[in-house]
Amino acid sequence: MTSQATGNRGLGRNSLVMAAGTAVSRLGGLVRNLLLVGIIGTIGSVANAFDVANKLPNVMFAILAGGMLNAVLVPAIVKAFRAENSQERLDKLLTTSGVAILVLTTILTASSSVIVLLYTGTSWTEEQRALATIFAFWCIPQLFFYGLYTLLGQVLNAREQFGPFMWAPVANNVVSILGFGAFWLIYGGAPELGIRDPGDWDTPRTLLLAGTATLGIAAQALVLLVPLMRSGFTWNFRLGVRGIGLRAAGSVAGWTLAAVVLEQLGVMYLTRVASDAAESGNAAYSNALLIYLLPHSLVTVSIATALFTGLSKAAQDGATDTVRTDLSLGIRTVGVFTVFATAAFTVLAAPLTALIVPTAGEAGTAAIAPVLVALSLGLVPLGAMVLMKWVYYAYEDGRSVFWITVPSTLSLVLGLLAAQLWLPREYWVVAAGASYALANWVTVVLRTRGLRAMLGGRMDGGRILGLHARALVAAVVSGGLGWGLYQLLGGFGVLDFAHGMWATLLSGLWVSALCGVVMLIVYVGLLRLLRVRELDTLLVPLRRRLRR
Repeated sequence: MTSQATGNRGLGRNSLVMAAGTAVSRLGGLVRNLLLVGIIGTIGSVANAFDVANKLPNVMFAILAGGMLNAVLVPAIVKAFRAENSQERLDKLLTTSGVAILVLTTILTASSSVIVLLYTGTSWTEEQRALATIFAFWCIPQLFFYGLYTLLGQVLNAREQFGPFMWAPVANNVVSILGFGAFWLIYGGAPELGIRDPGDWDTPRTLLLAGTATLGIAAQALVLLVPLMRSGFTWNFRLGVRGIGLRAAGSVAGWTLAAVVLEQLGVMYLTRVASDAAESGNAAYSNALLIYLLPHSLVTVSIATALFTGLSKAAQDGATDTVRTDLSLGIRTVGVFTVFATAAFTVLAAPLTALIVPTAGEAGTAAIAPVLVALSLGLVPLGAMVLMKWVYYAYEDGRSVFWITVPSTLSLVLGLLAAQLWLPREYWVVAAGASYALANWVTVVLRTRGLRAMLGGRMDGGRILGLHARALVAAVVSGGLGWGLYQLLGGFGVLDFAHGMWATLLSGLWVSALCGVVMLIVYVGLLRLLRVRELDTLLVPLRRRLRR
């Protein structure tokens, strides 16, 4: 049996375990989002205020995770497990990181008003900005629990316990569904066009809404203590940085932190532009982004997580061929999925939105669907560039990550500026999605060039491009047939918005299912005809489990 075949099966097996957990958590997340949209809407001042506030801890955590946790902590944990004094090193790593995150969270929570001011546009009223600041005060503490979730999760991954890290968000969804459901029962749902007057909002609503969001993230982090304790792992409070290998990682941490900060400055500008985009605003963008990230979360993150520990070990051992082989396998496997997902999102943006966010209504669906189409153009490079970035982390090369981020962020900002100069305000949020997609393509091209030099002048480019070319042919054919069937059914007009949420959901379901199944059958059939072997990496473990 070849090592390649063994790698395929191992990757598929580990990815399937994590994808299953991610699928369940995402399903719960969709219910959570359905309730959230139902109680505050997708348009209107309150929806936009909460969206900005609840986005802040995610943006800050992206900076934290990219700058320290992923770039430094994962390699450090791998080294700690190999060291003779592994318990001491892990105690210091986790304690020092946890205390640092707690201090940072406290400072940022106290600075809520300043942070909200940076992320909101000029069209916002003082009353709306004040409401966003109150929301932010309750939401920013999520940052500490996001950090704790990542710390504990990376320890589990290093111990090759991949499942709990992907299943933990289910706890967040349970808490959120209960809290948002209680809100709906007590206060009712949002009107069709959202809540436009912040004065209609009061303190008990704020506490229940924002408090539920933060409590859910806390549950997601704390539940990871259970599998760690059951496996016999102990974490003793022990401060200190001496002897844990962080000094050597200082340079990569600095460069990577700078890269993520630059990236998030671009996201901040995108948020400001979207918040000024007429009534649709940043809430519509966030809902489109939620749908767009589903295939990324289900497949790309699962495969990347399964590969990263092995990539780190291979990089530390100087096994360049292993790194190249695993990276190629990951990109090709992800590509099989993301190429089809791009076609599905482009063709079925409206019915998928009606299915996933039925509480958005006709106006909300009409605002979200075009943004989803624009975002979907960057789905294929997103999958590849995430895997590539983790290879840079494995080699502790933060400098290259930073310099690649400069033109990427510049392309995002230029796209947004062009929209503000030449497009009507109501199209700015769609342009934001297109600019995000453009930045992804710039990033993946530059990272490919850098990795080719890093991996001995080659990166298995012929196989990667060949796979994506064949998948693109299959996706174009299946997408064309799906679009024809969708239009034959009646297009946007076939969706039933007039008879409430359940009618909207059911119409989105049967239209998406019918057109999607036709597209999938054609796509898979053409891949078989074109002899795309990477399809088996996704399907063989699934078929084996279904037989059992």
